[in-house]
Amino acid sequence: MKKQLLAILITLFASSAMAQFNNEAIFNRIRPADSLDKELHFNFYNFNYVRNYEYSNKFHDGYTLYGTQIEPQLVYYANPNLAITAGAYLRKDFGNEGIYDAKPLFSLKYHKRNLTLVFGSLEGNIQHNYIEPIYDFERKITTPIEYGTQLLIDREKFKLDSWISWQKMIYKGSPEKEEIVGGLSTESTLMQRDGWKLSIPAQFLAYHQGGQIDVLKNIPISTLFNGAAGFKLHKAVGDKVKEVFTDNYIAVYKDFSPTKVRAYQGGFGLWLNAGIDTKWGSLVASYWKGNKFLTIKGMPLYQSVSENLYDVGFKQSSRSILAVRYAYQKQLIPNLYLDVRFEPHFDLGTPDADFQFNHSLFLTYKEDFRIFKRK
Repeated sequence: MKKQLLAILITLFASSAMAQFNNEAIFNRIRPADSLDKELHFNFYNFNYVRNYEYSNKFHDGYTLYGTQIEPQLVYYANPNLAITAGAYLRKDFGNEGIYDAKPLFSLKYHKRNLTLVFGSLEGNIQHNYIEPIYDFERKITTPIEYGTQLLIDREKFKLDSWISWQKMIYKGSPEKEEIVGGLSTESTLMQRDGWKLSIPAQFLAYHQGGQIDVLKNIPISTLFNGAAGFKLHKAVGDKVKEVFTDNYIAVYKDFSPTKVRAYQGGFGLWLNAGIDTKWGSLVASYWKGNKFLTIKGMPLYQSVSENLYDVGFKQSSRSILAVRYAYQKQLIPNLYLDVRFEPHFDLGTPDADFQFNHSLFLTYKEDFRIFKRK
């Protein structure tokens, strides 16, 4: 019955999201192209970050992330439809000795017309376009690299990102459980005319912790599900005021684990957004109403069970968050992008509707250099 229910939910959600800010300038997509054949390129990507949480609540710790990431990669365009990449990811946190994190980057990318198939390091993380209660923007800083397989479809009226990432491989006798995460994000355009655009986004993310060859038989199998669906209505306006929009979702959480160990086995949330994009920046008002909602990879602020350092396990079944967020994004020079954000919120579930905020500064540089072309 549980397998049937999971299959039904996956089918319903297989029909992307911008309830948060536009993150395109932060992405680093490497794709084959008709003009690229038997060429070797060097791709350089640098993401600099300051993200500070002025928080003192029971659901999200207050701290600062400050540092830089680089991803140098060699890219061989073997064919107009095929790119092979090899490189490295390095993260340096300021105030910490040495390199905080380092990972190899390998991928094979096949691209034809509207379809892209990726094997290796994915076009993942915030590029999946999940809403923030399901996927936390901070993961762009803390865990940006995903390895696995990904299928992308990008048509005028339909977009799809279907992926699976193997987070932890185990071998015979391993002293830990294997971990797999995957999901799907789609957006279907129903109407687009006279500057109006109406679309239906749907997305899900699933997590499984288990395995049959580890030695931890006393730890039960864990299978969790987050999903969301809703509608987006956007209206293009002009030059100074570029666009007004509303993006609205119903989000769900379900624990499909055979042995229930979490405080809640199911929950839901309402994620409502209205905003405006102008030449002076973007302003978005967001409201979250959650009930017994737990998140696999989303922002901890929105869930009903705390993972804070000093409040682990604290429960609040009903969560109400009202936020008004501002972002200023600008290309300073070719290949260099500035992104400044200020995101205050009110926790309406506290007696005094506590006011807290986070703010961020991102500086992204990305450029591609051709080394040589085979004749």
